Amino acid sequence: MNDLAYSLVYRSLLVRMDAEQAHRLSFAALRGIDAVPGVRDAFGALLSAGTHDPVEVLGLPFRNRVGLAAGFDKEGHGVRALSRLGFGHIEIGTVTGHAQPGNDRPRLFRLLGNDAILNRMGFNNAGSRAAAEAVAQQRAAVEQMPELLRPVIGINIGKTKVVEAADAADDYALSTRTLAPLADYLVINVSSPNTPGLRDLQAVDSLRPIIAAVRDTAAEVVESPRSTLGHVPLLVKLAPDLADDDVREAVDLAVAEGVDGLVLTNTIIDRGVLTGADRDMAEAEAGGISGRPLAVRSMEVLRLVRAHLDSHHPEATMALVSAGGVGDARDVSARLGAGADLVQAYSGLIYGGPFWPGALVRGSRTV
Repeated sequence: MNDLAYSLVYRSLLVRMDAEQAHRLSFAALRGIDAVPGVRDAFGALLSAGTHDPVEVLGLPFRNRVGLAAGFDKEGHGVRALSRLGFGHIEIGTVTGHAQPGNDRPRLFRLLGNDAILNRMGFNNAGSRAAAEAVAQQRAAVEQMPELLRPVIGINIGKTKVVEAADAADDYALSTRTLAPLADYLVINVSSPNTPGLRDLQAVDSLRPIIAAVRDTAAEVVESPRSTLGHVPLLVKLAPDLADDDVREAVDLAVAEGVDGLVLTNTIIDRGVLTGADRDMAEAEAGGISGRPLAVRSMEVLRLVRAHLDSHHPEATMALVSAGGVGDARDVSARLGAGADLVQAYSGLIYGGPFWPGALVRGSRTV
């Protein structure tokens, strides 16, 4: 199935289904293909051809600079299957310390006129213990792949909804204790708009103890990290809606606390990035927006952070992961040119189909 064929299937069939149901069906089909020996190898060889462009970031060997952002595989059940699309890394999650159902349905919406997604999933997942079991199984499956094709596995962790903000650090530590031994790197998610009060944890005084709890717990439970940094790399994911000064403060804190990288950015709540009927629809629904409309602000934040690091922390070795609004290979090249070390995508996979990740990697090498 090429890009055109997928577009026809998506526009004529999948859009008629509930968005969350369509996601589950597509993900199940992908995992189903990966379960068939021979078929999975041929599938992977076709889709990921030409995506070997190795680079070391965070002390880890990435197959290429393009990865799948958190949100697609919430518990780590399809790491190997997703890597066969050509992604250099797979970030699973967001995982919370305790299982939770997420928000009421419907909670995932397509914004077709803007190539965007509106979601208010609310960190629906089976909890850190269940995720650990899934990731352990997928790590064993990935070990069956040739070493050059194995993806880096990141795990994105967030706060359980029912946990009070005052206890957030302990909740993040709970997830870390369970998941850090299985993670190539960890991401602290304090920027989703779909858990009440979560974004308030981006404030310096709230974020500092969370960083310390995750960092110290990871050091306690992981004796032999996979990274040459000598510890499990730790990143923080920021919201695009933060004021510029707040972004700079978060960067200053990250440097002071020894954070290894930043993911820029999460979904946006500003409905002004949308046009037409999509904007009217989104104004009537809660949730964050991902996809093409996020591109401008995501790039702004990337440039802001890169400039602030260069001017105020030239000694810092902070890895920057650019996410949000990546639509084609030119976007990947632009993010890398603006100072990103890695680029993540998600919504574009929904609209572009299984050939899209490989095209991003191959195209960004020639743009």
